[in-house]
Amino acid sequence: MKIDSTLALGVERLARTAGRAILEVYATPFGVAAKADNSPVTLADQRAEAIILQGLASLTPGVPIVAEEAVATHGLPDLGKHSLFWLVDPLDGTREFVGRNGEFTVNIALVGDGKPVLGVVYTPVQERLHAGTPGSGAWVEGPEGRCAIRTRHVPAAGLTVVSSRSHGDEAALTAWLGERRVAQRLTAGSSLKLCLIAEGRADLYPRFGRTMEWDIAAGHAVLTAAGGHVLRLDDNQPLRYAKPGFENPAFFACGEFRP
Repeated sequence: MKIDSTLALGVERLARTAGRAILEVYATPFGVAAKADNSPVTLADQRAEAIILQGLASLTPGVPIVAEEAVATHGLPDLGKHSLFWLVDPLDGTREFVGRNGEFTVNIALVGDGKPVLGVVYTPVQERLHAGTPGSGAWVEGPEGRCAIRTRHVPAAGLTVVSSRSHGDEAALTAWLGERRVAQRLTAGSSLKLCLIAEGRADLYPRFGRTMEWDIAAGHAVLTAAGGHVLRLDDNQPLRYAKPGFENPAFFACGEFRP
């Protein structure tokens, strides 16, 4: 699917605007509430999502939007026969936001026919934006400028494996890695794990616990555009979207690595 450059730039601007709203809350002694699933939510999540919903409705009238906080409040929307829709996590890494470690992102992805076709991941604290459209390439832009990114071949020294800072499962990770040569282990929050692989700074991210589609769709698009993959752990098949309940099975993200 060909993505218009004007649409991609519009989504980038929208992510930055949402990021500024998040930082305004980040600079205050904000409160934290618990959703029905006991996950945290803050005013920053809500303000960022409102900005994104309004902006996407203007950019692509009639295209459905599945957004985390709206789902938490109103339930999953009925996409009907729509094969094209947006997936939004307005503040991915709320635990990192609450912990004030800076590793949280704004995630906006466009999904078409079960695949992410456009993704933007913005890290407000670093003013760093990752974006990609599979088939057209991926890039990163920060204070130092904008450049293309690409996954790497696994170095002879071994894999750099990245895991979740807040949701890691050390025993499962060690068992799954087995005898594979591992040179380095990293932890990171939010979609930054996928972006590390897309930039060629890591090789593998296995995820064993529960995630939702809006958690990873934007990073998935960036990684695919950079030459990587997101595959199911059970059968090594590509992860698809618009699944029942929008919940992901266990998966792994990788660059040139293959199990």
